Amino acid sequence: MKLLFVVNPISGGVNKEPFLKQAKKLCHNMGIDFSIFKTTGKNDVIELKAVLDQYQPDKVASVGGDGTTLFTSEVLLGSNYPMGIIPLGSANGMAAELYVNPVPLEALKELIMSEVVKGMDMLKVNDKHYTIHIGDVGLNANIVDDYDKDPNRGMATYAKYFTERLQVQKAFKGTIVANGETVEKEGVMFAICNSRKYGTGVPLNLNGNPMDGQFEIVVVEKIDALSLIKAGLSKLDDKFIDTENAMVITTNEAQITFEEPRLLQLDGEVIGMHKTVDVKLLKGAVNLITSYKNLNIKS
Repeated sequence: MKLLFVVNPISGGVNKEPFLKQAKKLCHNMGIDFSIFKTTGKNDVIELKAVLDQYQPDKVASVGGDGTTLFTSEVLLGSNYPMGIIPLGSANGMAAELYVNPVPLEALKELIMSEVVKGMDMLKVNDKHYTIHIGDVGLNANIVDDYDKDPNRGMATYAKYFTERLQVQKAFKGTIVANGETVEKEGVMFAICNSRKYGTGVPLNLNGNPMDGQFEIVVVEKIDALSLIKAGLSKLDDKFIDTENAMVITTNEAQITFEEPRLLQLDGEVIGMHKTVDVKLLKGAVNLITSYKNLNIKS
């Protein structure tokens, strides 16, 4: 077996070297040929494609958080290379959605052993950007933008900006065209969900499944003290999810238009200001190495 590790050295402020040391030892002991590609933020797509063409691995391991998973998925789009996830970011929301073992070395062992490869959906946004987890406009996008500009990482930093933005949030209007219908709605956040939960563990909807050929548009109408309490409880049990202050539309294609350009984030990456957000689903776009612990698939 030839195994390629795609590593984001800085994702989540987590040091990847202890894991890589363990991974190298495991591969040596099991006779696995491996190579390591580390992202630098410069020409990563071109360089990773060149490595794939030259090395031609049997499996690819994405080592990092949600952003690393998205980056690896984008590069592998249209190829036959199967990808597995090693969760080593500050928020490993997509890994959790796909029931990846939360212990990195154990996740690697399962990736190596598994012969279960299934198609994972991707969403194409405005014909040039992608998301596999959750994107949004509004409250969370502004928090992500604040977080991205701060040299500190981790959930404490995210919580700081969440508290600040919560105090100044204002609802805004959006027009959604999906399933042949047009809906106008006001909310503090318009989310594009290929899954159920943010990396914080807070669910936005109960229907999200990144392997079902559909996605959800979730409009969060308001966030108050009660909805925050429900959000905290929903991390423990989905039955507490706040359905009274949210509208959910399930579809495979949608357009959302705002009265003025608004900040868009996709899987933790700030994309910029957009007045219109077009979303199309690419069914089974990525070959995901998984297992039957993944409740999104059937045996």
